[in-house]
Amino acid sequence: MERVQEVFDGKLHILVNNAGTFKMKPAEEVTAEEYSQIMTTNFESSYHLSQLSHPLMKNNSGGGNIVFISSIAGAVAGPSMSIYAATKGAMNQVTKNLACEWAKANIRVNCVAPGFIDTLLAKPFLEDEGNKWITSQVPLKRVGQSEEISSVVAIHCLPAASYITG
Repeated sequence: MERVQEVFDGKLHILVNNAGTFKMKPAEEVTAEEYSQIMTTNFESSYHLSQLSHPLMKNNSGGGNIVFISSIAGAVAGPSMSIYAATKGAMNQVTKNLACEWAKANIRVNCVAPGFIDTLLAKPFLEDEGNKWITSQVPLKRVGQSEEISSVVAIHCLPAASYITG
């Protein structure tokens, strides 16, 4: 954030919290190290970056936009995803709370929560024949593409979406 402050005259308009990791593993097999890594990568980093971005966004006359990239797993249960789902559920809730808390500074906080997206991280899981149930639960019967999610993120940051927060 110090570098952002230097380069952009102390102002930040958009923060997209998109860091994440994923591990399919039954809850009873998750180690303390795996728990910590997933929780830190998926939730804590985005929470703390949002905190650090607050003063830079507050300095903007037009405020700012924070978009968390969550997952449907934060709202819908699935097998062997307890820690991942917990991080996304926490992200969904903190989005609502920060939206309420930071609205007075004209900082809008939103969350995009897609289903499975065809990424390098998800590819091994999606190629496993035992996981065909994923697309069977999606009305379009396919996984999403990255560009389909980035468009939704962009829309949330446009002036036309200035009444959308939380």
